[in-house]
This record gives sequence, structure tokens and C-alpha cells, in this order.
Amino acid sequence: MRLSGKTALITGGTSGIGLATAKRFIKEGARVAVTGRDESRFADVHAELGGEALVLAADVRSLEAMQAVASRVQKTFGGLDILFANAGYVIPTPLPLINERQYDDIMDISVKGAVFTMQAALPILREGASVILTTSFIDQTGKHALSLVAAAKAAVRSFARSWSYELLDRKIRVNAVAPGGIETPLLGKLGLSDAEVQAFKAQFASTVPLGRMGQPEEIAAAVLYLASDESRYVVGTELVVDGGCSQL
Repeated sequence: MRLSGKTALITGGTSGIGLATAKRFIKEGARVAVTGRDESRFADVHAELGGEALVLAADVRSLEAMQAVASRVQKTFGGLDILFANAGYVIPTPLPLINERQYDDIMDISVKGAVFTMQAALPILREGASVILTTSFIDQTGKHALSLVAAAKAAVRSFARSWSYELLDRKIRVNAVAPGGIETPLLGKLGLSDAEVQAFKAQFASTVPLGRMGQPEEIAAAVLYLASDESRYVVGTELVVDGGCSQL
């Protein structure tokens, strides 16, 4: 029960890495609130997380929406010990085909979303709180047709350093977790057929030194470490969990 008595907010918490992390946090004793945009999933998510969890509709691109989330969390939990700013958006963007909508969606959800999430949560973060930002292994490497995602995640990586300095007086630690290729529902939202999704997974797995894609629960374990007191001497860092893609 490494998070016993602690409270947590997870954006992008209704599927994939966010949902796996919410489940792990609850198992470790935390009270958890998650946000998402697909309200058709909320009943199922609430059933999976249990009656004490908050499942809230919010778009991280809206400061007003995130302030409403923070107000609800403050009213219910009394404050926050853990913030996992996990919401993001990934689509292929070959340089010759990038359009304004793609640019805005990727940058606004990942970068603006991280800023507004942090701004809204800042007043209710307790002294000594832990903030975890989701980046990606591709902010260290380079992948075909993912330049916008890489740039957005590189900006978020920078936030972990800058915000750590800004919040030293409150002993709030800001770190990042950088997943590699993870099997999440996002792969099914790219307009690909089932056969194309399976082919993508197989192709990507062949490029991973460990020979497979990662699971959301493996990222959740890394986030748990950064959220817990076990990492109390870790600040401003990026924990890469990518099967070796960016290291070997």
C-alpha cells in the first residue's frame, strides 16, 4: 500500500496507460480521480475503478474545464498528493502532409493540455506532492512521420525541468515517464483495419530490442514509483520505459 492515504488526479485516465495507472494507484491505497472525453466509456470505467473513484469529463485544452476538475477534486478529496498529466494525442504526420488541424490537435492536447492541467491543479497540490508528465521515447530519437508528436513531447520533457525549479519551495517534484510502443486502444483509433493494426504491432515489435511492445501495466508500475515516496530524491528526470528503443 505505497500510496495509502494519498489522493491522485490522472488526465487521459479512462483508457490505456491512464486507466492502468488508476487501477494500480487504487490497489496501492490511493483515492483517484480520472478525466476523459469519451463519456460513453464512463460507466464502464467507474465500474472498473470502484465506487470511490471520480470519473470526470474534461478537455485538457480548456483551462476553465480543468479548473472545474480541480474544484471537484478539492471538494471531494480536500487536495492532491499526485498529479499524472497523461492526456496526449498521437497520429502519423509525414512532413509533406501536415495540416493545421493535425498541428493544433497534437500540440494543444499534449503541450497546452499539460500547461492548463498544471495551472489548474497547482493551488490544490499539497506540499511534497509528486507530478508526473507523460512524454515519449521519441523525444530522444526520431521516427518517420512522428515529428509533431516528438516535438510536443520534447516540450513536455522541458516542463519537468522548468516546473521542478519553480516549485522547489513547495517541495513538489515534477518528473516525466517516457513510454515506448505500448499496446493501447489508441492503435484502434487511427483508422486502420484489424489486419493493419496487427501488422503495425508486428513491425514495431521487430524494432524493439526486447522483441515486443509494452503493456500499459508496465508504464503504470513506473508511474507508481515516481508517485510514491520511494522516489523522493528524484526530481526533474525522465524515466524511459521503451524496451530499449532509445538506448540500444
